[in-house]
Amino acid sequence: MKTLLATLLKGFGFEKGNSRKIYVFGLALLGFWAQGNCEVADVVEKPRVIVSSDIGGTDPDDFQSMVHLLLYADVLDIEGLISSPFDKGRKKDILTVIDLYELDYEALRTHSVDYPTADELRAITKQGETERAPYQGVRKATEGSEWIVKCARRDDPRPLHLLVWGGIEDLAQALHDAPDILAKLRVYYIGGPNKKWGPDAYQYIVENFPELWIIESNATYRGWFTGGNQEGEFSNDGFVHSHVKNYGHLGEYFDSHLEGTIKMGDTPSVARLLKGNPEDPTYPSWGGSYVRAWKRPFASFDRLPMKGDKIEIFSVMELHLNCGTALPEAADAFLVVENQRLSGYFDGTGRVHFRFCPKAAKTYHFKIDSNVGLLNGQQGQVLSYLTPSEYAMKPDDTIPHWWTDDPSPKLSEGPHHGAKSVSQWREEFLSDFEKRMERCVAAN
Repeated sequence: MKTLLATLLKGFGFEKGNSRKIYVFGLALLGFWAQGNCEVADVVEKPRVIVSSDIGGTDPDDFQSMVHLLLYADVLDIEGLISSPFDKGRKKDILTVIDLYELDYEALRTHSVDYPTADELRAITKQGETERAPYQGVRKATEGSEWIVKCARRDDPRPLHLLVWGGIEDLAQALHDAPDILAKLRVYYIGGPNKKWGPDAYQYIVENFPELWIIESNATYRGWFTGGNQEGEFSNDGFVHSHVKNYGHLGEYFDSHLEGTIKMGDTPSVARLLKGNPEDPTYPSWGGSYVRAWKRPFASFDRLPMKGDKIEIFSVMELHLNCGTALPEAADAFLVVENQRLSGYFDGTGRVHFRFCPKAAKTYHFKIDSNVGLLNGQQGQVLSYLTPSEYAMKPDDTIPHWWTDDPSPKLSEGPHHGAKSVSQWREEFLSDFEKRMERCVAAN
């Protein structure tokens, strides 16, 4: 394959010394080849990757995705593993998976000498932000945000793929502190529930860095565990029972989460680097295909929304409410929506501001819990609706490198837009994952 690629590149006039053009053109050729091949593409150069994960936090599927990532560590140039939780997860949760990887390392290395050592992975594991961003969108630099900046500034012609599985706060902080890194980044953001928890950091990026190259996957990622062939060994529990649980320490650990069923919803961010064209989000890939984003949905209210008010799913809803100037010394206010208590921002002029992001198409009821009399106990509701398919025909030229879920009905798995662009590959990507799990078992 490499010989064939070299011949093709030379035939098209690409000589040595122009690594950037060779990289992009080579990926395009390989992506075209990979569309009809079930194996992982033999890439020209390993993609540079940083993963930012909320592993150990509110959703245990990141443990499964981390196992998957490390099994493919020989074909990726992993430069950073950042803990970015909204809750209790920490860097130690990443190190736990690396410890298990170390136990399977000798078996893995018999298949590829390119697997990094456990110590090499530990050295690039960093702690990121552990709290949601304030209303301003950024707070202060973290070990994780500083590592993103350091890696992005390296003298390397390859782009840096930042795969955001959890909070987007470290990316927002890195861009705030070092806007010069923007052109080097290729961001894949698992939005949906993560955007729900971090609307302030997200909105900060939208408003201040519209040139960012980013895939905002709010629903497409669900195709990894929803739809496709769900029969027998390819069912979410059947696959784990047949091809994961008895394969090394990593397999046993994978099986110990989510009652031995597949979710690993963050994995599409990695999968699109394995099969597809990393430079073209519209191209078919194991991680889905995406469309140019329309104007990022945003709704502003100077009152509490009530019955009849509507907002687009995954939009940022912002409330600006009068609270008066005679405030308690330690004034507080929370917008209580289901399992969230979203903190309000008092601007000092008699107003308080809240942001909320709906992750489902339904009616949301909320109330305000506050020690400010004018606010406490107020209630409201808003209807979140699915994005109409025609929105994809209106890409926003102010965000030229922003892609998101394709709302076409033909690619939807139920209410999940774009999910079929992942689930259609289910047998392929699970069969390849099966081969990777088998590497964890030492040869007799």
